[in-house]
Amino acid sequence: MLVAKSKIMRRPALFVAGLLLSFPLGSAAQSAPAPAAVPVAMHDVTDEIGRTLHIPVNPTRIVSLAPSLTETVYALGAEDRLVGDTVYCDYPLEAQKKPKVGGVIDPNLEEIAALHPDLVLVTKDANRLETLRALDNFGIPAYTTNPRKVAEILTSTENLADVLNVSEAGKTVANDMQKRLAALQAKLSGVLPRRVLFVVWTEPLISVGKGTFVADAIGKAGAVSIVDSTQDWPQVSMEEVAHQQPDFLVFASSHTDVAERDFDSLANLPGWRILNAVRARHYAVISDAVIRPAPRIVTAIEDLARQLHPDVFAEPPEPEKTSSPPTSASMMGFQPRPDLGCSSGSVDSVESSCAR
Repeated sequence: MLVAKSKIMRRPALFVAGLLLSFPLGSAAQSAPAPAAVPVAMHDVTDEIGRTLHIPVNPTRIVSLAPSLTETVYALGAEDRLVGDTVYCDYPLEAQKKPKVGGVIDPNLEEIAALHPDLVLVTKDANRLETLRALDNFGIPAYTTNPRKVAEILTSTENLADVLNVSEAGKTVANDMQKRLAALQAKLSGVLPRRVLFVVWTEPLISVGKGTFVADAIGKAGAVSIVDSTQDWPQVSMEEVAHQQPDFLVFASSHTDVAERDFDSLANLPGWRILNAVRARHYAVISDAVIRPAPRIVTAIEDLARQLHPDVFAEPPEPEKTSSPPTSASMMGFQPRPDLGCSSGSVDSVESSCAR
């Protein structure tokens, strides 16, 4: 296994921000007092890093500070309650139309406050602790997720569904994910795993550590990373990669053609062109859903498995047709009807050929 350097690349910006509450004053000219506000049902919940929050039973104004959380809110059917997200929240397309509150690590607290959310969603891996503290100082409840394995993404999805008071939707989504993963594992049973290098960044070369949900997802696609590091996003030595000679290079990109052009350019770089995978063009390009701990990661896992093990997913050849003894119809001179597009005169073959 490849032991990565401890230096970590700082990933592109992604999540976090806050809110303030303001209440309009009643007009003195009103002849009757304003109706009393309907009390909001509240309860305590514990997030995935052990913090206890006092939040509405049914949050109606939600701000998401991570693309993965935005995707999950949509998957749960609660997008109507999403009043804001980050500039990196690009899936589904409708999420791009939501009001933006800045980046993941540099959200604008004033913009968040202006949206009057009753709940902010953050994730431990992507958002900064300083952002969480700032939200606490404003008295803004911020629910934090922290999935580290694919199975924990399923659990986290259900947890978030409970927080949003859409528990049944959470169970439905998680069950579908579990069934698809189980079906994939059954298909890959007995298959020799491919040794891969997951490329997050090429210069410097950044990959994923063995303790990340990305490494776990790679494993569920019938592969194993050659990088053996406790860092989440380690910088890797090209010399060590050349020594390990991975079977495949794996890229994640929201635009496949961009990733492919990047791969082609590697063949002109001294450190990369000595890799067998580069010379043989053994690479896989999948959606960036694989680096987002959200329900869509299952689709990315399935896609990667198909590219790494095409023989497993190949359609079996049709059984060869054997000649059969002449039927009474053929002996009487029965001919196939051209208007049906059939290739044989027997009744059975007429049905099978015309049904294709």
